[in-house]
Amino acid sequence: MARILGVGIATLDIINTVDGFPAEDSEVRALAQRICRGGNATNTLAVLSQLGHACAWGGVLADEPDARRILDDLARHRIDTSACRQEAQGKVPASYIVLNRRNGSRTIIHYRDLPEYSFADFSRIDLSGFGWLHFEGRAVDETRRMLERARAEAPHTPCSVEIEKQRDAIENLFPLADVLLFSRNYARSCGIEDAGAFLRHARLLAPHADLVCAWGDKGAYGLTQDGTAHHSLAFPPATVVDTLGAGDTFNAGIIHARLNGYTWEHALRFACELAGKKCGRVGFDIHAPTTLTPTLSRLAGEGV
Repeated sequence: MARILGVGIATLDIINTVDGFPAEDSEVRALAQRICRGGNATNTLAVLSQLGHACAWGGVLADEPDARRILDDLARHRIDTSACRQEAQGKVPASYIVLNRRNGSRTIIHYRDLPEYSFADFSRIDLSGFGWLHFEGRAVDETRRMLERARAEAPHTPCSVEIEKQRDAIENLFPLADVLLFSRNYARSCGIEDAGAFLRHARLLAPHADLVCAWGDKGAYGLTQDGTAHHSLAFPPATVVDTLGAGDTFNAGIIHARLNGYTWEHALRFACELAGKKCGRVGFDIHAPTTLTPTLSRLAGEGV
């Protein structure tokens, strides 16, 4: 298995489960509440760690009690936090999440009072020995410099970038990635409602990258460097329990599959089935690959 570095945020998630989304200016009782670590990059790393990879996180935390919850959970998943920067002031990012038990949807209010991880922080990381570098598409100027350094110092190490939402000049990151992982929300922010059409549009900005776009219950779509289009159906669970972090789990599935030599057809299917499995349970404890469904176990043994 590979050493993987993920750069992005970790959050404290405060999740209230309700029986139907509340109307504005109303009062409802939560059916359940849990407080846990969240954040796109660290969610992806938690899944990759369970798939057998040695993971490290580059991000920022504040020196305050809630950071302990985050660090404890990362330690439980054996994620190296030595590249983390800790600020004396500020508050760890917090996501206040309303989880609708009826359909598994989640509504998030996010608060942060911390600076972003910087190029100066990233420049202190020894990139040798990593088999994959994964970045959240945020703090665009800093992330661009990180990717440029990776290209210069570790040109043979694959770099993936998650493009979750529209940010100023985020397209500047596209030419520097080997794999671009787009969300449906980002595609729609570009005014495009069809995944295939969106990927063809993105190809103009990223001619040398493999492109992936998850599209909810429609599955996921890919467009490889050679122009070949791929699609996988979704694999929803019998009962949708928790969709929070399904996209992060999907991204982990893509990274794991490509590191293990899966074809793009199989990589998309693996990632969709893994994300579907996550939606059928609370949290990110997906267990080892031996507990996955027969389809996943079969694909895990297949290479290019």
